[in-house]
Amino acid sequence: MTTYEEQIQEELSRWKRKMLKRPSMTGRYAKKVQGKLNELVPNKVHEVVSTSVRNMVQATIIGSDFTAKYRPVLEGSLEERETRIDEVIAKYKKTAAAEGAGTGAGGILLGLADFPLLLGIKMNLLFEVASNYGFDVRDYRERLFLLHVFQLAFSKDEKRRLVFERVEVWEETLDQFPNRKEYLKEVDWKTFQLEYRDYIDLPKMLQLIPGFGAIVGATANYRFLDLLGETAKQCYRMRLLHEHSLQKQ
Repeated sequence: MTTYEEQIQEELSRWKRKMLKRPSMTGRYAKKVQGKLNELVPNKVHEVVSTSVRNMVQATIIGSDFTAKYRPVLEGSLEERETRIDEVIAKYKKTAAAEGAGTGAGGILLGLADFPLLLGIKMNLLFEVASNYGFDVRDYRERLFLLHVFQLAFSKDEKRRLVFERVEVWEETLDQFPNRKEYLKEVDWKTFQLEYRDYIDLPKMLQLIPGFGAIVGATANYRFLDLLGETAKQCYRMRLLHEHSLQKQ
């Protein structure tokens, strides 16, 4: 009989292949189309996304808004933990869908309000998933890991491959990072927010259309949270299985 660890190892292997897949012709074409779309997006949208992402990263690194709520959960097997984590992800997907429907129904102004609200939902999901896997998000290094998980979920093609390579050897990656204050100075805010914005631009532009935006907002937000939850699960599985293999040596 296949053990739970063997099962998730198979799932993890499939996910790794997906992360390392070379960009297709369709993907490269889509990137060109995205560049054209970016020129059509109002500056106000770019400003809201950029400011929201910067505030989210700073809040995550400083940690005071999140860490007070979350403590590592240390009891239960991996299978029991992941059962709880699946429930957590399902909860946040429903929350994001409801929020997207509400803001999407209101057109441009409420559609813009969706960006920071959705970011907050996403980061709370990541903090709760990390805690349920037994990681202490009061540790600044764990919050850095969460930012990498976020980037991995919402980056494309070559950028995604680079972030994945960092996450895969996280202990080695940590050795390359400066202290917390210096890291804040060195974050490439423009690249970080552009990657995120490019990933979500098209559905979010459609969400700004009154009425039609409610359907798009609910569907897009649900999908974004589903993607983020799955990415977080696989990243933490990768770390836990790596630690387990080291313990066996």
